[in-house]
Amino acid sequence: MLRTIDLRGTRPSTAGLLALVPRAATDVSAALDAARSIIDEVREHGETALLDQAERFDGVRPSAVRVPADELAAALEGLAPEIRAAALQTIERVRSASEAQVPAPQTTVLAAGAIVEQRWQPVARVGLYVPGGKAVYPSSVIMNVVPAQVAGVRSIALASPAQSEFDGRIHPTIAGIAALLGITEVYAMGGAGAIGAFAYGVDGIGLDPVQRVTGPGNVFVAAAKRVVQSVTGIDAEAGPTDILVIADDSADPDFVAADLVSQAEHDELAAAVLVTDSPELAARVAERLEARVTATKHSARVREAIDGVQSAIVLVDDLEQAADFANAFGPEHLEIQVRDVDATLARIENAGAIFVGSFSPVSLGDYAAGSNHVLPTGGQARHASGLSAATFLRPQQVVRYDEQALREVAPVIAALSTEEDLPAHGEAVTARFPG
Repeated sequence: MLRTIDLRGTRPSTAGLLALVPRAATDVSAALDAARSIIDEVREHGETALLDQAERFDGVRPSAVRVPADELAAALEGLAPEIRAAALQTIERVRSASEAQVPAPQTTVLAAGAIVEQRWQPVARVGLYVPGGKAVYPSSVIMNVVPAQVAGVRSIALASPAQSEFDGRIHPTIAGIAALLGITEVYAMGGAGAIGAFAYGVDGIGLDPVQRVTGPGNVFVAAAKRVVQSVTGIDAEAGPTDILVIADDSADPDFVAADLVSQAEHDELAAAVLVTDSPELAARVAERLEARVTATKHSARVREAIDGVQSAIVLVDDLEQAADFANAFGPEHLEIQVRDVDATLARIENAGAIFVGSFSPVSLGDYAAGSNHVLPTGGQARHASGLSAATFLRPQQVVRYDEQALREVAPVIAALSTEEDLPAHGEAVTARFPG
C-alpha cells in the first residue's frame, strides 16, 4: 500500500530532501479566485450571501446565520453526560497547558531612568472556525476557544457550517461545547464565506470584524485566509492533516500502523509517512497496515490516503538521516518511537507537535493531552507554530525615559540621525534641551 522512498546510501542536501518529501496534490493558490469571489459576495450582500452559500455548499438554508441563545442553551442541556465529562476534562488540561504559554511581563533597566518594559497585549476580538465536513469536531471548539480565553481576548465569535442533517443548524455538539465554554456569539456559516464574514464583518447580523481568524478547514478556508490576511491576522493556512513517524526496530509495528491509520482517517489527502532505518520493521508495519485499513470504519477513505502520493515508507541509513528527512518534511504531527528518544528529539527542529515514546500517540494530542491540535500542515511547521495562547497575544514595548536618561543618549541619537540624513530625528531630542 505505502510506496517506498529508499534513501539508503545517499545523503541528499536540504534542497534535495525538500524535493523528495511526499506531498498531497493540493494548491491553495488554485482556490484563491473562488475564495475571493465568495468573500466578495459576503461583503456585498451580507447575510443573504451567507445563506445562499450554505444552500449551495452545505445543501441546506439556515433560518438565520446567527445561532439564537435558546438553541445554544438547548444544545448544552442536550450534551450526553459522557461527552460533557470528557469535554470538561479536556478543557481543564488545555487551559493548564495554555496558561504556561503566556509570557510574563519583563522590565529592563538600561540605566538610571532608562526603562523598557515588555508586555503581551491580547487582541480584542477573534473569529474561531470549526469545520463540519466529514466529521464533527467538538475538540476543535476547545482547542480554539480555550487559548483565546487564557490570552485574555474579550470578544470571541465562533462559526461552523450549517448541517443539512439538523435542518440548517450547526451540529448540536459544536453548539453545546461552545455554550459550555461560555461562547454566546455563534454563527451557522462555513468555508470561505465564514472567513470573509469574520474579516470584514456583517452589519445585518451584528457581526463585527475580528482582529484574528483561527481554526482548521479545507483548501477554500486556507485560500480565504490568504485573501484576508492583509485585513486581519490568521493562524496558518491549514490543509490536509499529516503524520510522520520515526521508528527503529524497537517500535511495535501494530502501534505504528494504528497511528498512521488514525490520521489517514481524516481525509483522502491526509499524509501518513513512516521513516525508519529498519527494513524489517517497515515490512511488519506494511503487513499490519493492510489489516487495520481493511478493518477500520472509514476504510475507503483511509486506503485512498495511504495509497496517495503524499504517503510513504522512507528507508534511511540511520536515525540522524531520519531526523533530517523529518525536518525537511516539517510534519504537523511527529511521533518518535525509538530506543533513545531524547537523542532523536535533540535533532528535530521542525514539527507542529512532537509525540515521544510508544504511549504518546497523536490521538492523545487530538483530544486529552493538554496540547493544542490546531497545527501547521503541508510543511508549514518549517516556519510556523501551532495554535497557542501566544497566537492571540502581541508583544509590545513600553519605553520610559526621564530627562537625564534621554540627555545621556542624545549624542548617540544625533550621530545616527545625521548619518541617516534624518536631522529632524535628532532635533526632536535637542529641542528638549535648549542651549
